[in-house]
Amino acid sequence: MSNAWALLRLASPQLPIGGYSYSQGLELAVDQQQVHNVDTGRRWLADQLLLNLARFEAPLLLAHCTAAAAADWNELTRLAALHRASRETRELALESRQMGYSLRQLLRDLPELDSNARNLLLEQHEPGLPLVWALTAQAWSIRPNEALAAWLWSWLENQLAVLMKSLPLGQQAAQRLTSELLPLLDQAQRDAESINEADWGSAPFGLILASMAHERQYSRLFRS
Repeated sequence: MSNAWALLRLASPQLPIGGYSYSQGLELAVDQQQVHNVDTGRRWLADQLLLNLARFEAPLLLAHCTAAAAADWNELTRLAALHRASRETRELALESRQMGYSLRQLLRDLPELDSNARNLLLEQHEPGLPLVWALTAQAWSIRPNEALAAWLWSWLENQLAVLMKSLPLGQQAAQRLTSELLPLLDQAQRDAESINEADWGSAPFGLILASMAHERQYSRLFRS
């Protein structure tokens, strides 16, 4: 069976984990006019990719996937705790837990999951998305770097959907923006693959403030 099917399945917006419900602070940035056109949207997404995801979120997810592929359950448990402790706001913590819960509900009923991975999954209380994503990649024989690429793509696709709904941004403009951001997506993956754990870390103050303010936004389409 082609490995492409599993990779497309993992990256698909049809994966029932509810990613479309979250804006990761972008809706608040639009509401406050920090993001108000294609150029400001591009800058927001580029900054998130290179200053936040590439420096912490992506290498941490890749480490989850690498540990799962090696069946290193102790390391995977350690990384899951690190991810849980790194959530800066209530919204970001709930997003990871709720998406992790949805993916766990799907994964635990699938035959591909081996017994050791299944036991770890059931032992985890409210696992975050990276842990369950890594176990899904392991179950579907997706290599760690490909699982990271799928996660980065799903992030970008969701963020563009937020812009299309809230700016609004037309589909053709969104496709042009995708073409402009794909090199940065590739760079974010390369950076994530090369950074040592001792150097992990980012200071996404704008994202954190946007997430905190979004909790109190009067009218909104997204959960975060």
